[in-house]
Amino acid sequence: MFDDVRDLYSEAIRNHSRAPRHAGRPNVFDGSARGDNPMCGDRVTVFVRRGGTGLEGAGFEARGCELVTASADLMCDAVAGRGLDEITGIAGQVEAMARSGQMPDWVTQGCAHCDALEALQPLSAVHEFPSRLRCVTLPWTTLVAALGSDSKTSGDAA
Repeated sequence: MFDDVRDLYSEAIRNHSRAPRHAGRPNVFDGSARGDNPMCGDRVTVFVRRGGTGLEGAGFEARGCELVTASADLMCDAVAGRGLDEITGIAGQVEAMARSGQMPDWVTQGCAHCDALEALQPLSAVHEFPSRLRCVTLPWTTLVAALGSDSKTSGDAA
């Protein structure tokens, strides 16, 4: 059990928040979406670059708490090179993990995206703090919206 909100901020969360590797608008992208959490002021824009049947890469711009930035950065690591259907599945699993604090049973048995979910485990601590759940899930719901966008933009968000 987590006794204090400070328990949310593991070393992994702090590292991804303070030095995100995927922050910034990419020069080339073909989809984007913006998500807002008016309750706390978090805002994230996700940029995607599709290739074939998958995602070549993703980037983001975030304004808000450490959790939204860390979640967006971990997300970009987890989804690069994956199929679009697989990414949607991972997004659903992240939400379930954030709500329950539990990794899905099938992760330990091996699956197509288990490595991605294991790397996202630090986000599971949010389950003890329901008011912070949206901080973790906002980048993921925004990613799914960006994947559905048909923006044919290079260097400029739709």
